[in-house]
Amino acid sequence: MKDSLKPGIESEFKFHIPESKTVPALYPESAEFQEMPEVFATGFMVGFLEWACIKAINTYLDWPSEQTVGTHIDVSHIAATPPGFEVTAKVKLIEVDGRRLLFEVEAYDDVDLISKGRHERFIINKEKFDSKMREKIMKKGV
Repeated sequence: MKDSLKPGIESEFKFHIPESKTVPALYPESAEFQEMPEVFATGFMVGFLEWACIKAINTYLDWPSEQTVGTHIDVSHIAATPPGFEVTAKVKLIEVDGRRLLFEVEAYDDVDLISKGRHERFIINKEKFDSKMREKIMKKGV
């Protein structure tokens, strides 16, 4: 983590919504999801907001050996977005507490504010993290 990683960092990130990011595509195995409207899925929206936060701070990390993982998300999904629209995430780093990072996040489509809230991420050492995951897999016996 570089010394320049401080609250106040802001970033904007855009993404064009394809049909593969709609509710029916979220869990193709789910008959219920297949019956739901073809709009930007909340699950994919959360991933989009995470992506925007990652992009906002990667230059402040020793990427890729240092990375961040999401640990908490508290966002609304207040307007539906059909495929073909572009969404824009606006993120701002508001707190740095050791390895804990807190962001304010918003997302807009071509017409509406679609999401607003906060997202927490933690800085990890990728090698150590992967090692812990290998240990966990071994404990399960896979």
